[in-house]
Amino acid sequence: QVQLVESGGGLVQAGGSLRLSCAASGDIVSISVMGWYRQATGKQRELVTTVNTGGTTNYADFVKGRFTISRDNAKNTVHLQMDSLSPEDTADYYCYAVGARGSWIRGFSQFEVWGQGTQVTVSS
Repeated sequence: QVQLVESGGGLVQAGGSLRLSCAASGDIVSISVMGWYRQATGKQRELVTTVNTGGTTNYADFVKGRFTISRDNAKNTVHLQMDSLSPEDTADYYCYAVGARGSWIRGFSQFEVWGQGTQVTVSS
């Protein structure tokens, strides 16, 4: 099994910053993509940003220039630095990972997992 554990959410005033972290654990062989999605109340979950093993990043237009994703492949962790936050950024943020898991004894398979979510609230 592969699990993601997020941390770092909370309440911040508009214009402030927060840093989210996500750690993957389990019988991980490799993680091809890690990223963050968010879901505001009454809205669909949407992509925020992703990063692949090689460090190539992808950002939603609404966070470009404000959010920065970083990844530590050796530690299977990903971080999201969020600056210049606005009330529109208020949402539950979910970590996401895709990769391969298993062992030579039990065999290998692909995985796609989500974290439990961490709440980010930006007050005006």
